[in-house]
Amino acid sequence: MKRLAALILTVSIPYLFFLTVKQSQVYNALEREVNAYNDEQNRLIAENKRKISAISILSKPQRIEKIAVEELNMQKADSSQIIRISLDKEKKG
Repeated sequence: MKRLAALILTVSIPYLFFLTVKQSQVYNALEREVNAYNDEQNRLIAENKRKISAISILSKPQRIEKIAVEELNMQKADSSQIIRISLDKEKKG
């Protein structure tokens, strides 16, 4: 009986060490994957901030007016040049 217990302990101790090492490897792999996802998320957030900033700069009324006047040769219309059209909505059934 003592030999059986000694044999079981002799086999189980290395097996438990093996399981511990295997679990550590799995944990490290998952940790690397999570870190990669975090890095990707941070990169995407920074890119998104740059794009939002670019949109706010590009959509400023002063910039749009400058392009309209200088590049497209447009000019502001006087109030006498503006024609207003109103359409009455049809009544349905």
